[in-house]
Amino acid sequence: MPTIAVYAGSFDPITRGHAELARRSRTFVDELVVAVTTNASKKPLFSIEERMSLIETTLANVSGVTVCRFDGLLADFARSVGASLIIRGLRAAGDFEYEFQMALMNRHLGPGLETVFMVPSVETTYISSTIVREVARYGGDLTGLVHPAVAAALRTKFAKP
Repeated sequence: MPTIAVYAGSFDPITRGHAELARRSRTFVDELVVAVTTNASKKPLFSIEERMSLIETTLANVSGVTVCRFDGLLADFARSVGASLIIRGLRAAGDFEYEFQMALMNRHLGPGLETVFMVPSVETTYISSTIVREVARYGGDLTGLVHPAVAAALRTKFAKP
């Protein structure tokens, strides 16, 4: 049976760090489902359709990756796609407490569902979607932070009328 993992997030927008974790995940799973959701506590810059398109463009050269939208509980979504693993990135120690609680809840809701925590590369540790949006808002250089298509989409969103 193939090993399927879910890498879930809002990806608003997908960063070089997200893409790196997706690529590295594919080295130990047969299929990776990038699950795009809307975080109810945040107002997204990009629509879910735009985010999915940017993810597909960013990961176009990575085989075995599917991009899907999901709403609801991650454990339910993972079960619906046949996943046995959830991929989560940990940039800093502060991420761990929240992610640890979520991993335990997902295991409770989906027995047999395991969470794999991945540490980003040193080169991408500082990159977050929030920081990327701020750099873009003020016209900063996005080189090395996001795929060129994402940079172009950000420049369009923040273009001065």
